[in-house]
Amino acid sequence: MKRVRGRRSERGLWIAVGAFVALVGIGTLAGMPWRYAGGGPVMAVVQVAAALATIGIGAAVAWLGVTSASEKR
Repeated sequence: MKRVRGRRSERGLWIAVGAFVALVGIGTLAGMPWRYAGGGPVMAVVQVAAALATIGIGAAVAWLGVTSASEKR
């Protein structure tokens, strides 16, 4: 029984970490850091792409947490 409980909490941890990382990406987009960077439009594009990649990574980590519960053990 302890193994099952441990796996459930591990799954919840993956989901929480993924959601946090995705929220960090959303917060980065909402904060618009490219307005304060001196790199011009190229730096703005890089920062937007990095924020979108952060959201994607967070969503993927959360998805792995969700789908790990449906695997047969």
